[in-house]
Amino acid sequence: MKMAGEETRENREKEMIKVISNILVLSNILMQLLNCQLYFKGILLLISNHHLLQFSFRELLHTRNRQDETCERLNAVLRDSCTSCELQLAGPEYEYNQGISSLSPAIAEELFRCELSDNQVRSQALTPDMTKLKKANVAIDNYLSPAHTLVQIRCADHKGRLYDIMRTLKDMNMKISYGRFSPNSMGYRDLDIFIQQNDGKKILDREKQSALCSHLKQEMLHPLRVIIANRGPDTELLVANPVELSGIGRPRVFYDVTFALKTLGICVFSAEVGRHSTSEREWEVYRFLLDENCEFQLTGVAARNKIVNRVRRTLMGW
Repeated sequence: MKMAGEETRENREKEMIKVISNILVLSNILMQLLNCQLYFKGILLLISNHHLLQFSFRELLHTRNRQDETCERLNAVLRDSCTSCELQLAGPEYEYNQGISSLSPAIAEELFRCELSDNQVRSQALTPDMTKLKKANVAIDNYLSPAHTLVQIRCADHKGRLYDIMRTLKDMNMKISYGRFSPNSMGYRDLDIFIQQNDGKKILDREKQSALCSHLKQEMLHPLRVIIANRGPDTELLVANPVELSGIGRPRVFYDVTFALKTLGICVFSAEVGRHSTSEREWEVYRFLLDENCEFQLTGVAARNKIVNRVRRTLMGW
């Protein structure tokens, strides 16, 4: 005869396996969407007896072939568990539903702060990996080319490095004429970019040069924000990244985060993706409510730092 404690443990193990399976399915779905070159604008995920996954895509699936291809890939992942898969044009109500539920002032201040220090007693305190990012160097040279400004960058190698640099230049209305980057050397890369302003001229103004260098250093120092906090009695993981002026967010973030949590054996109870505006820019914020019933203990500073570091390393490709 089983004791009550044994039955409870078995039920928790079954539930954990079920939720981890849900994370695996979600990761596979996201990979299939990326294979179709589809990038979503918002996601609503509820884990319950009947799972609801609602995606709002950035680009319209304007052809029947693309719609059929997407449904085929999703059905291939979900198999018999998929009862229906439909694609339809999102109504105007979704345009006003991209914001996330309110963040507390303390969480917002920690998540969107401009700089990090090595001695912060926070979940974003710099680890040795992150400290390498502080060694980024940016130099401006107007003598090598008669028509272009040369931007020379030396920074730590990480996934999305080229994206962060190009996004920053694009948001500052700079035109890129030519670029080259060196192989990885001791964890660092050198990048040379020949750029012009929108009017086709070199960047001669000292203030513009300083602003450009400052923005590039900032984006390479802190391309992603990852913290873990309490949400009432529950534990919540928050990941934020800047939104381009065009309104497009960083690709693959949701997939990388769920993959990192899967490797730790952490269950996701619910997930939410939305936008948050500060005085300086708009952010894309991912909120993951973590399941307390999994074997991974969510309490304690060491455990939480392990979650943050694993997620951040996965996002950075380390």
